[in-house]
Amino acid sequence: MRVRGWVRTSRRSGRVGFITLNDGSCFSGCQIVYDAEDGGVTRETAAKLRTGCAVEASGELVMTPLAKQPFEIRADEVSLVGSCDDDYPMQKKRHTLEFLRESPHLRVRTNTFLAMFRVRSALSAAIHGFFRQNGFIYVTTPIITGSDAEGAGEVFGVSGGHGDFFGKDAFLTVSGQLHAEPFALAFDKVYTFGPTFRAENSNTAVHASEFWMIEPEMAFCDLEDDMEVMESLVKHCIRAVLESAREEMDFFSAFYDSENALVSRLTSVADSVFKRLTYTESIELLKKSGREFRFPVEWGADLKTEHERYLCETAGGPVFITDYPKEIKAFYMRLNDDGKTVAACDLLVPGVGELIGGSQREERPDALIRRLDEMRIPRETLRWYTDLRRFGTAPHSGFGVGLERFLLYLTGIGNIRDVIPYPRTPGTLIF
Repeated sequence: MRVRGWVRTSRRSGRVGFITLNDGSCFSGCQIVYDAEDGGVTRETAAKLRTGCAVEASGELVMTPLAKQPFEIRADEVSLVGSCDDDYPMQKKRHTLEFLRESPHLRVRTNTFLAMFRVRSALSAAIHGFFRQNGFIYVTTPIITGSDAEGAGEVFGVSGGHGDFFGKDAFLTVSGQLHAEPFALAFDKVYTFGPTFRAENSNTAVHASEFWMIEPEMAFCDLEDDMEVMESLVKHCIRAVLESAREEMDFFSAFYDSENALVSRLTSVADSVFKRLTYTESIELLKKSGREFRFPVEWGADLKTEHERYLCETAGGPVFITDYPKEIKAFYMRLNDDGKTVAACDLLVPGVGELIGGSQREERPDALIRRLDEMRIPRETLRWYTDLRRFGTAPHSGFGVGLERFLLYLTGIGNIRDVIPYPRTPGTLIF
């Protein structure tokens, strides 16, 4: 048998050497045992088998059911493919996540990040699988856009190398939603999954300047239908990740959950019914809580992370908050009959706060134009969007899920910088 990979640990006891090798095919490493005085492994080669180097080994596969590992390779030859200098930073010891962020190109070789990016891959596959199984069409929306979907102005400008490249203002997208809606009004159910960008100067554990969003859009769908899809997606993904990446999830439960109960807690969530509260009911609960919050609680103010976490604690798990004041939500959300709130919802989860934000979209042309005017958004920039309300309009809804926030929730890792390969945050762009 022949294996190739990277040395995680290497030690010798006399002439017998032991290597833990990982080739990326699974989370666990493979133990290789060799004789340092045998013809296949010279003493000179054995001395160079340090943590981090790339090697190729061949020998006999031996089952070891009574040992910590189920099998090992008793090598008759070990070849050094790529040496590793003495100052390799990922040595066999517990490194802090802060230290590892300084070397994003090397941290992926540590247990935490081997596990993290296998879970990220499993979650991405589960998301695509859910939509495929439920009849959604996958749509790729543009990264460069002329529209600020949120209307908040927190966008990165784009310019070509020769001045005004596009002949108009252009930005990196903050959302694929607006470009997905026309496809929903032709295909019924669509989704987009791609990078988005926010020029928001927020140095928090849950904000990044570049992140990935999953955004489905559904025609003939109201807010209740929308929430049913959100809940089904979350439960499907939890079950799929626990099935396909169980070893990695057990690792996170053991090392990043104070009660070692991460897996059982997620299993319970997948089997539960998510609770629902209106925004008004939530404000009343927060006021009656007796807690002193850093940010004041009053009707009309946006909920902060501390408020969201309290509401999750009270609900005992994920909870939908619905019917927010129109002043704190985007222009495209459908106005409710009370004239004060919109048909919007946020799904809050313990430890993270907002995981998903969604709404029924405003399908009435006059109501949408009035909302644009109220928010002082020029009609001309969104004429194509308002056209959709003139040509075969229909009730439709959608939502956005941040992939990185979903990973924070699944793994118990506390900082968004540790769930994305190369984090981009204010003041941080290592390479």
